[in-house]
Amino acid sequence: MKAALLAALLLTACSRSTPSVPTPAPPLPPSLIPEHGVLLGAYMDFGEKEDSVTFRGIQRFERLAGKAPAIIASSSYWGEQTFPTENTRLIAGHGAIPLIFWSPWDRPYEQNHGPDRFGLHEILAGKWDAYIDRWAEGARAFGKPLLVSLGNEMNGSWFPWSGYFYGKGAPVPGIPGSFQGPETFKKVWRHIVDRVRACGAANIRWVLHFNNYSYPADDWNQMKNYYPGPDYVDWLGLSVYGKQFADDPWSKAVDLLDYPYREVCALDPDKPVMIAEFGIGEFPQDGDKSQWLTDMFSEIKKRSPRIRAAIFWHERWQNEDGTFSNLRINSSLHALNAFRAAVADPFWIGNPQISNEPDLNPAP
Repeated sequence: MKAALLAALLLTACSRSTPSVPTPAPPLPPSLIPEHGVLLGAYMDFGEKEDSVTFRGIQRFERLAGKAPAIIASSSYWGEQTFPTENTRLIAGHGAIPLIFWSPWDRPYEQNHGPDRFGLHEILAGKWDAYIDRWAEGARAFGKPLLVSLGNEMNGSWFPWSGYFYGKGAPVPGIPGSFQGPETFKKVWRHIVDRVRACGAANIRWVLHFNNYSYPADDWNQMKNYYPGPDYVDWLGLSVYGKQFADDPWSKAVDLLDYPYREVCALDPDKPVMIAEFGIGEFPQDGDKSQWLTDMFSEIKKRSPRIRAAIFWHERWQNEDGTFSNLRINSSLHALNAFRAAVADPFWIGNPQISNEPDLNPAP
């Protein structure tokens, strides 16, 4: 009995060493790559830290939108040192696909403060391998399709994992045309994906998730420099936001999407594209949010079938100066009507009821 138990544990436990050759992911389930249309998703203003999902919050959004989303997004911060088991089960039980923003970030999760204890060099040195393995084991136990955006918007300058904080555009000795910031990020990406796959979490699909425009907009910080290779990426993602703060300019939907879409598609001819975050605040003195929403849905639709998923960021928050940024779909009646009219089109695929699909991580 003891020998049998030990053998079972060895089969099911996570490998503690990172493989030298990447393990390709198995084929995607049909519900993750629709033949026609775009999977509709949403983040639903679950809370200040964005890491808590509630059934009530899902129901509230669905009543507003008039459609149940196929993808529901939330965050998993390394500072919590846990896998979001409850969140993923609730989302899958509701029939949707979980999208997790997996962020190497410590409390209090404030932007523009640079690296913390989850710095990229510490990750590469193996300091957090045990946590990565535990997280991977949680994902494996979940078993159903799971989208993971690891270290999103790395081509910005606001998150602690950004290439901006790791040498920026300093050249890498011996590798012509390479830059320290993006190269460090790529090494970390490969390290994490290899460890997670070694743990048997075959249900994860990895989303390489950029900001639509790089900040700073220097050559070293362009999307192509962060691409870790086709064996390590399942989806190419973009954040595409309109005006969020009072001092932001008002920009047309086409100007925010067109060039970034072409830039991200140039990374790989075959990977599906996800608008992993999009939204806009309510600033009637500067522009018409309802028209922007109509235009953005139209622009995304034009770029199908390469774009296969789009996740709206439904959130409202107060800024330090006392102003509010209201990206919710019901920030005004006009905005709500525009959103509901757009997603009523069957082209926008709602809840695909993936909870009935087989477990992607069968027991050995």
